[in-house]
Amino acid sequence: MGDAVRVGPLCYIGENSVIGAGTELKDQVSLYANTEVGARCILHSGVRVGVDGFGYVLHENQHKKVPQVGRCVLEDDVEVGANVCIDRGSVGETRVGAGTKIDNLVHIAHNVHIGKGCIIVAQVGIAGSTTLGDGVALAGQVGIVGHLHIGDGARVAAQAGVSHDIPAGETWFGYPARPRTQAMRASAAFLKLPDLVRRVQRLESRLGSDDN
Repeated sequence: MGDAVRVGPLCYIGENSVIGAGTELKDQVSLYANTEVGARCILHSGVRVGVDGFGYVLHENQHKKVPQVGRCVLEDDVEVGANVCIDRGSVGETRVGAGTKIDNLVHIAHNVHIGKGCIIVAQVGIAGSTTLGDGVALAGQVGIVGHLHIGDGARVAAQAGVSHDIPAGETWFGYPARPRTQAMRASAAFLKLPDLVRRVQRLESRLGSDDN
């Protein structure tokens, strides 16, 4: 531990873990073995860092656990909200960049790399091996599938479901998530759908009358 580290009640710090100077662990924080936390970080109540990633293979009709042997690194000035779970790397590491702020109830899966200065709002889920660039903002309840790349400065609106890479600087929203302009056009078209259905029904009724 570095200087001036504060550890709250009922915390657990696993073997070979490192905690930088000025970092604070609130109550009931757990750092699994081989976890590294930088300087001036704040980990709120119930945070779990370095948890086993969710990895299984199907063998003889049973799910067999894949050993998770990597580690988890939080760089300097990271703040992690209450009841966040950050998995260790299955191989290699999971990393959260300096200055990133994570809200409550977020899950970050194994081998995810998050850049510097990101904002991740409550109930976001990021699947394994996804990479976020610097300055990315994910609004509440965003879900990101695995093995994607979210470019620097990208913005993703609340409840979006991301299944494709997002280029740097773009704003996406919707389910499935798409670029802002496309999503707005699709939303506008959807709102016109009831009127379009009524017009088609009237046309069909008129054509039916003509046939008779």
